[in-house]
Amino acid sequence: MPGPNRLVFSGLEAIALETAGRILAIAEDAVKERNTFRLVLSGGSTPKRLYEVLAASFRTRLPWHRVHFFWGDERCVDPHHPDSNYRLAREAFLEKLDIPGDNIHRMHGEASEPDAAARGYEEEIRRHFGLRLEDPPPCFDLVLLGMGADGHTASLFPGTRGLRETTRWVTANPGPRETTRLTLTPVILNQAAWVIFMVAGADKARMLAEVLDGPFEPERRPAQCIRPASGRLLWLVDEAAAAGRVTTP
Repeated sequence: MPGPNRLVFSGLEAIALETAGRILAIAEDAVKERNTFRLVLSGGSTPKRLYEVLAASFRTRLPWHRVHFFWGDERCVDPHHPDSNYRLAREAFLEKLDIPGDNIHRMHGEASEPDAAARGYEEEIRRHFGLRLEDPPPCFDLVLLGMGADGHTASLFPGTRGLRETTRWVTANPGPRETTRLTLTPVILNQAAWVIFMVAGADKARMLAEVLDGPFEPERRPAQCIRPASGRLLWLVDEAAAAGRVTTP
């Protein structure tokens, strides 16, 4: 499992500490170079500990007023709903730090028309970066991602149309149990300067091995579609997730 773009840790706590340190380093470089740091937050349960570490131990170590927060995906629920990715980040650390409201760019999962909400978020990104409609996708400084036991990342699930998107940066994509989710697409995710995956748990072991060392089949293993064009990709995984082996049909 160890390799040039993957590191193995004892557990989720160690992954959270490592990721926090890397966020600090990347943010310092970005602020020094451009006076701002653009961070895409991951959904799901894995990043919660990272968010708590940032709020508790990095409160004064990062220039939070220079950080702009975006989301990789969102469930189509109200922002106060327990399943909201925005709510998780807000309660775990955003509301504990002195962050200007204009720096928080959430997806509007509560919108009645998910496709319109996806297009609206794409326009929000375009507006923030000062881009025109015909311009190519921008480069986020850092994208944080997780991976499900089925190989999905963000809300790009196996066999869904979001994996085949070639133009849109944000789309409304089918989710589990006939739900719909908003998600960034590989079109923009693969333009990031840094992509860091955080993966923990024995239930991810088989799929993680397949994603990292198996044949390239992103329709079956969506996390494989994340291949930064010119940025850096890093997998931070715990020992349980790293214990898998590639299986053959």
